[in-house]
Amino acid sequence: MNLNHPCQAVRQPCRLAALCTIALVLVSGIAFSAGAAEPKNLFPAPVYVTLQASNAVENMQTGKTWNVPSAHYDAISPNGKYLLVSSASLPKAYLLDAHSGKALATFEIGPTPQGVIIGPKSRYGLAVSAGNGTVTVIDLKGHEAVKTIPVGKTPHNALFTADGKLAYVTLQGQGAVAVLNMQTLKKIDEFPVPGLDHPHNLDFSANGKILWIRGLVSKVAAVDVKTHKVLAVIPVGLGHAGIDVIPGGRYVFTGAIADHVVDVIDPTTFKVIKRIDVGQGPHGVRASRNGRWVYAGVTGTNKVAVIDTRTLKVVAQIPTHGKLPFWVAVAGNP
Repeated sequence: MNLNHPCQAVRQPCRLAALCTIALVLVSGIAFSAGAAEPKNLFPAPVYVTLQASNAVENMQTGKTWNVPSAHYDAISPNGKYLLVSSASLPKAYLLDAHSGKALATFEIGPTPQGVIIGPKSRYGLAVSAGNGTVTVIDLKGHEAVKTIPVGKTPHNALFTADGKLAYVTLQGQGAVAVLNMQTLKKIDEFPVPGLDHPHNLDFSANGKILWIRGLVSKVAAVDVKTHKVLAVIPVGLGHAGIDVIPGGRYVFTGAIADHVVDVIDPTTFKVIKRIDVGQGPHGVRASRNGRWVYAGVTGTNKVAVIDTRTLKVVAQIPTHGKLPFWVAVAGNP
């Protein structure tokens, strides 16, 4: 074990309990709570974190970083081959080889890029331009943009249905969600989200029947996908953030960039059951593919907090190799 390299110390398995204890004392800035799993188990699959202020994306499993200008949002393809990344300062999105970090293509998507997502069959990616009110459809195999779809005022992020036939896009500027047909590549519907003025990020329930939407300002809405009825509006931490229904659907996690907590929502009662202090400014949140861990990019401390979904406690705070860890993409939970 190389104790001079903090992330290496975290990511390599400790063979003896005594050595683990020594490592915890010697490695500055990294802590594991009592009874935490061995470090090797924290990353069962690659975890890609955008480091917006350092123009990079980091694979937390390996500690490798790749240059991407103002890396903002990222998404990993279900087949694990492609990483799609938007820029916070340039009107572009970038397609990378998820294994090597090699740049495969650059796309002009329009001003104020925001969310990106890749469909369940790894065929299409979507990249949002808030400034143009559009979503660019990207053919991953052909490495080309094939369509620009007008969706509405100030779109922010997108999400595919499990079968890939539809995509939902939050319209932050008009308190609504657009629906896209991914076979015809056209907008086919739009519905309001009463009680949530600025829909921001989104995720589906495990059964696909509820759309969970994180608002720009301290709220989460649960919406019936079939009827578009708002089932609940839930107060959460200050500001905006990502949102993730963990695999299996037991909990919904959301951050709070203007706060220091990650909220845990019970999807059956629509109530916050736990507020977990992770440090100032958690934004991106995503669960591991096995649902055991939740990773939160803590923008104010330049760390990724790892939460155990069994105990709902932080088990590690891992420094990133750059500043402002903004968004998190996880292989196996795209």
